[in-house]
Amino acid sequence: MIICEWKAFSTDTETYTQADFEKLVGDDFEAMMFKDDDPIPSYIWTKNHVFHIRKNSKILTDISFEKIPRNPDCVKS
Repeated sequence: MIICEWKAFSTDTETYTQADFEKLVGDDFEAMMFKDDDPIPSYIWTKNHVFHIRKNSKILTDISFEKIPRNPDCVKS
């Protein structure tokens, strides 16, 4: 399910609000996608990027963000 309003989510160590996420990544939130009944989104779209949320552990709730440019032409080498 893709939603266009922020839905706060938590790991074992941190709760992510829209303001916290935008400050962390330096970009404005646009949408997020949840798979099945998972409380942590799989993808988050911002104005300039798509973030793939990866779970780092099966035991703990620990995540990392993979930052992917939305427009590859804007990538500077």
